[in-house]
Amino acid sequence: MQRWRGYEGVPGGWGRSVVTIGVFDGVHRGHQAIIGHAVKRAHDLGLQSVVMTFDPHPAEVVRPGSHPAVLTEPVRKAELVEQLGVDALCVVPFTPAFSQLTPEAFVHDVLVDALHAAVVVVGDNFRFGHRAAGDVHLLETLGRSFGFTVEEAPLVSADGVVYSSTYIRSCVDAGDVRAAAAALGRPHRLAGVVVRGDRRGREIGFPTANLMCHRYAAVPADGVYAAWLIRGGDGGDQPARLPAAVSIGTNPTFSGRERRVEAFALDFSGDLYGERVSLDFVARLREQRTYDSIEPLITQITEDVDQTRAVLHVGPDVGPDVG
Repeated sequence: MQRWRGYEGVPGGWGRSVVTIGVFDGVHRGHQAIIGHAVKRAHDLGLQSVVMTFDPHPAEVVRPGSHPAVLTEPVRKAELVEQLGVDALCVVPFTPAFSQLTPEAFVHDVLVDALHAAVVVVGDNFRFGHRAAGDVHLLETLGRSFGFTVEEAPLVSADGVVYSSTYIRSCVDAGDVRAAAAALGRPHRLAGVVVRGDRRGREIGFPTANLMCHRYAAVPADGVYAAWLIRGGDGGDQPARLPAAVSIGTNPTFSGRERRVEAFALDFSGDLYGERVSLDFVARLREQRTYDSIEPLITQITEDVDQTRAVLHVGPDVGPDVG
C-alpha cells in the first residue's frame, strides 16, 4: 500500500481512482464496510483504491480542546486499512487553512485535481467542507459537474445499534470492552511504552508492566480486565501474545492519585521496560476496590489471575502465543 502525507504527495501520473474519505478512527465494522465497498468497486473498474483520512482529528482544529479519545493511533490505523486491500492511504494534515476550504474547493482541489476520482464512496452521514456545509447530495451534484459518481455505503448496525466511533468510545469509557469488540470486529487495543512504576506489584509477587499511553488514547474505565499483551512484531518478526490481568485506576489501596494502566503478564518473567507493547482487552472482570491490608488484596489478585485464565482459556505456564 502506498502512503502519502498530504494530497500534494500524490505522485505525478496517478490515474483515476475510487476514493473514500473519513477520519476512520477505530476502522470499525462500519468503516470496514465503506472501505471494502471502495476496494471492490476499484477492482471491478480496474482502478486504484484510495482511503483519505486526516491528522490530527478535525475536532481538535475546529473546536480546540474537544479532541475525542482515539481508538486507533495513526500507525495502527494504517495497518488496519492496508489489511482491507487498499492501494493507497492519503493522510491529510487537518490545518486551520484546510478547514476553511469550501465544499466546492475541497472537491476541485482534492478529489479532482489530486486524486482524479472516478468514484467516491461515502457513508450516508458524510459531511465535508468549511463548517461541514457539504453533504452527499451536494457531492453528487458536484460529481456530475466534474465527472465522478458517488456511491453510498449503508451504515452497519446490530440489535438497533449503529456502529460508530462515538458509540465505541462510549463502550470503552464504560468498561464494556466486549461490546466495543463486537462493533470493532476485534478487541479494543491500547498501546504504550512500559515505564517504571512504584514496583509494589513486584513486592507482593505480581510484577506489572506500567504503560505510558498517548494523551488522547481511549483508556477503558477503571477496573480489572482480562487481556492479551502484544509484544514484538517490528521488523517483520511475528508478535507474541501473553495472557495478562490488567488493572486500570489509581491504586486506591495505596492511596494512589495518578491513573495508571498496569498489566501483569501471566507466566512471564522477562523484562519489558522500555518496550512498546499493546493490550487487547477481552473482558472486564470487576471494578476497582480498596482493601484494608495487603493480604486481602493478594487474595483478590490471585482470583483475578484465575479468572483471567478462564476467560482467555489458558492454563499455567502456557508460554507466549505467537501469531
